[in-house]
Amino acid sequence: MELGKGQKIPLNENFLTIKFERPTSALEIDVAAFLTQANGKVADDEDFVFYGNARHNSGAVTHNDDDSIDINLEKVPRHVEKISLTATIYEAEKRRQKFSMIHGARLRIFGTRGEIANFPLDDFTVETAIVLGEVYRYRGLWKFNATGAGFKGGLAALCNDFGIEVSDVAPPPPPPLPNRPKINTRREKIIIPPPPPSEPPQIKRVELRKGQKISLVKRGRTLGEIVINLNWSRPSSSSGFFGRFTNRGIDLDLACLYELKDGEIGAIQALGNHFGELSYSPYIALDGDDRTGSVESGETIRVNGRYADKIRRILIYTFIYEGAANWEEAKGVVTVNCPGSPELVVRMDEYGSRKHTCAIALLENVGGTFSVEKIVEFFDDAEKMDNAFDWGLRWTVGRKD
Repeated sequence: MELGKGQKIPLNENFLTIKFERPTSALEIDVAAFLTQANGKVADDEDFVFYGNARHNSGAVTHNDDDSIDINLEKVPRHVEKISLTATIYEAEKRRQKFSMIHGARLRIFGTRGEIANFPLDDFTVETAIVLGEVYRYRGLWKFNATGAGFKGGLAALCNDFGIEVSDVAPPPPPPLPNRPKINTRREKIIIPPPPPSEPPQIKRVELRKGQKISLVKRGRTLGEIVINLNWSRPSSSSGFFGRFTNRGIDLDLACLYELKDGEIGAIQALGNHFGELSYSPYIALDGDDRTGSVESGETIRVNGRYADKIRRILIYTFIYEGAANWEEAKGVVTVNCPGSPELVVRMDEYGSRKHTCAIALLENVGGTFSVEKIVEFFDDAEKMDNAFDWGLRWTVGRKD
């Protein structure tokens, strides 16, 4: 089975070998595994399995010299909710290397009876670190998520995201924070050189292709506020077909499903007056309800990045509360903005469906930040969308006040 980004499959075997395969190249690639708790962080440095710590003390995870990781699911400790498999380029910044230089790479998953699935890994640009995939618990069972989420920063940034401080040599590192594990790699040092005299211009805007994932940049210990905006075309007059569409009171609503790491699930939408909260659970809020499309700024959902570690995933969707389902005329556009990251653009560029609900983008927690994936898939209603993404809410018919 060849997997696409974001595709999840059940794991029916307890003994796995997951291998990062790539054509021969001059790039030095290091593969590792992070065994994380429900908060997305390792409990201690033993839960980081890599070339310098090749076997977890439980025997659950083993690092091999051929860029593969062995996993015995029967031995995974109870505190471990997820095993994140990663790849980094050694001294990527110094050597000016990135994963876009590698073509034809893929992740292969083997069980005791042979290959279970494989996952192509070609869709990268400036990334120097990748979360390749995730083996995770779900309702007492194990599943695999084909993540393929890349970001800049190499091994040091990746370790920091998972709660491990990587030591440097000059200047000496400050004392580690309380209860934060510290670990040395097999390399004698990790040096991040000063930028070259002329840095290429920073990418300010990225338009996602369907199935493409890009991770938000995490600066410091927390993300900034994530602003998700929906806007759509507004006709200048009420004549013609689209005029009849608006005269009937088109109401295109922005909404989201959320799942927190403590198991809480819910929906944030104007229907039912579920506008959410930023300062406490679920840390997500809808600004308001534009029922006519007359508000130039459209509709906006905000996510409090300070609490990103508490959120497992968010599914952004829109639905037509009133009016005909003419998505081609609406030309909906969703933008995702987070401080330090390029603006991500998701265009609703698939048309012809008369279904009233559209799943637009999926945000998933990867190492304390979010990967953003373009979905754009249509459903008859929110309940069918819920079932497709295995959310588990109970839906009833409702109206706005």
